[in-house]
Amino acid sequence: MATDELPTAAATVAAEESPGFSFSIWPPTQRTRDAVVKHLVDTVDGDTILYKRYGAVPAADAELATRAIDAEAFDVVAVNGVVAASMEEGIKALQLYSKEVSRRLLDFIKSRSAAGKVEPPSEEAPSEGKAVEPQPVA
Repeated sequence: MATDELPTAAATVAAEESPGFSFSIWPPTQRTRDAVVKHLVDTVDGDTILYKRYGAVPAADAELATRAIDAEAFDVVAVNGVVAASMEEGIKALQLYSKEVSRRLLDFIKSRSAAGKVEPPSEEAPSEGKAVEPQPVA
């Protein structure tokens, strides 16, 4: 293919901005928010660093709490007046949402642990008598 046959950057941008296709990073779709909630439930209910440090949260409690965390984080972005008129503003809104979700999730887990509602797993070796090697944290 000759260089004069290669699409130009301007042509590529024009094709991406065609009226038939629209892409925005903010606000996330309900499907995306549901996926975030599912991931958060798996994080607090599964075998994760948070589980090992603070204990598991029952799935029913985790579902309610993570839905509230998602809604609160979403509202923080809305209250701050973030309007995603451009891709850069959408990325900033998504970063704020992500930070709020992370902060609120950690606060929730810590508050449950501090209130004594969840006991962290025992540090004893498993009953088979095998010692467990600490796993490196990436």
